[in-house]
Amino acid sequence: MKLKKVCLLVACAAALTGCADKMDYHEYQTYGPDYVFTDFGRTAGFVNNIYASLDYDLLGSGSRASACDEAEMAITYSSVFDYTNGNWSALNPYSWFGYYTPIRSANYFLKNALDLDFIDHRYDEDYQAQMNRYNRYQYEVRLLRAYYYFLLVRAYGDVPFTTEVLTEEEANSMTRTPAAEVFDFIISECDAVAPELPVDYSKLDNDAASNSSNPETGRVNRGMALALKARASLYRASKLFNPNEDKELYLQAAKANLDVINYCNNNGISLGKYTDIWGENNWKASEMIFVRRVGSTTEPETTNFPISMENANSGNCPTQTLVDAYQRTDGSYLTVEQAARLGFDPYADLDPRFGMTIARNGEKWPNTNAMELETYVGGRDGAPLPYATTTSYYVKKYVDGSTDISASTGSGGKTHSWVTFRLGEFLMNYAEAAFKYFGSPEQTNSDLNLSAREAINRVRNRSDVKMPALPEGMSSTEFWTVYKKERMVELAFEGHRFWDVRRWKEGGFNSIDRLVITKESDGSFSYSRTTKNLVWDDKMYFFPIPDSERRKNPNLSQNEGW
Repeated sequence: MKLKKVCLLVACAAALTGCADKMDYHEYQTYGPDYVFTDFGRTAGFVNNIYASLDYDLLGSGSRASACDEAEMAITYSSVFDYTNGNWSALNPYSWFGYYTPIRSANYFLKNALDLDFIDHRYDEDYQAQMNRYNRYQYEVRLLRAYYYFLLVRAYGDVPFTTEVLTEEEANSMTRTPAAEVFDFIISECDAVAPELPVDYSKLDNDAASNSSNPETGRVNRGMALALKARASLYRASKLFNPNEDKELYLQAAKANLDVINYCNNNGISLGKYTDIWGENNWKASEMIFVRRVGSTTEPETTNFPISMENANSGNCPTQTLVDAYQRTDGSYLTVEQAARLGFDPYADLDPRFGMTIARNGEKWPNTNAMELETYVGGRDGAPLPYATTTSYYVKKYVDGSTDISASTGSGGKTHSWVTFRLGEFLMNYAEAAFKYFGSPEQTNSDLNLSAREAINRVRNRSDVKMPALPEGMSSTEFWTVYKKERMVELAFEGHRFWDVRRWKEGGFNSIDRLVITKESDGSFSYSRTTKNLVWDDKMYFFPIPDSERRKNPNLSQNEGW
């Protein structure tokens, strides 16, 4: 494991100030601790650099949406195909390197930067406000470290684990810690730091982070600590990590997720419009618990806009497999082809979240497109054009339809933010954990006073969705089938599906369905389906440990099958 002795980092830029737009990440050089941790600004810069490794997936060409059954990548040279075509191996691993670096920095900070008094700044006008911020850093850093360990354990299972600052020799002799112990650490850290973190940084008194009318955004808060505990608890209880399906772990997961729901209820965090989840101001949406502020970029648009538009690449094309998960407003799951054969508009009565998430043939999208989409065979946005959609669909979610990416009139990217935690997820998580604990979608008790079915119905009752409530009396088998579809719909393109199928351990991604639309001579359309087979092996439930790391560390065992 490449846990070299930490290299001290210091901000070259000025100290972090309150910023209403996003967290301020800095460039760094190498200096010593006596220089870094004797100044508020340099200490803030060190901490902010730990934040800079937070994950996001704004549907770029390597998005894991196209590594599962949500989408198919139209850019044929994308490396994302390695996940599904059999080329994935320990020689081309993912994720490992990016998370041990901030963990190493977090360990160094917690070893070397606690209990400082910044005595040389004691006469500064904002000394107490800066000390308030500094005294909170240790809890922010501990939560970030726990989050990075979660990203590692969900991918690799057992991982090398340490809270110490190691030499290179020590790092390269570590063994892997059982996943259960890593989950225990993550959950205990969340419990420890949650009371020490604010609910809202803008409401702090005499604190540098508040900055009155222009509060700093993007820092981890109490809600994120509760949310990480809840998500980690659900993963810990899932079959991949809980092969005997110990119900006590599901009980703990249900309680942790209910704590998040109650936290949201008590702090004005509520379900709003589904379309508020993305867009320039999604970080202000009513259900957000923690959002990773990415900044201005056109990558989601240039990657995913329809091929007929200048500088567009089609990107992550939603599959018919995903479309099939959208229920009809009458409660049925009638397919597009079935509806067409019955003489219905194939899309007229689908769950409203379909039209918010996915662009289809005949729709004018994006806003900057002068023409309606032609995703049928021979259309301007369809096969056989190179890099056109392979599924007859384009993605809307996380893509800003008002962005102009043309060379002559384009004016740059819009602000994008990645939703790390939001209330909708935890209603779904709770429904799953409560159902798995009780074995029933209806049962409750004094600790879990919300039924699994009721939790899902809250999500379906959004102001711009208003899908009919799931009925009482569903069998356990029926509920579990509907739950998985509902989760796929509600959390589409938010980075969950790739991991959900793995943690459920119900079989991997063996195929995806595509829709083929043919324009007939009378101008009508006919619909058929094709299936693309994917390569899946059960070893893919976990990622391979990088071969380069195992060559350096003989104690680092490989995951089974790799």
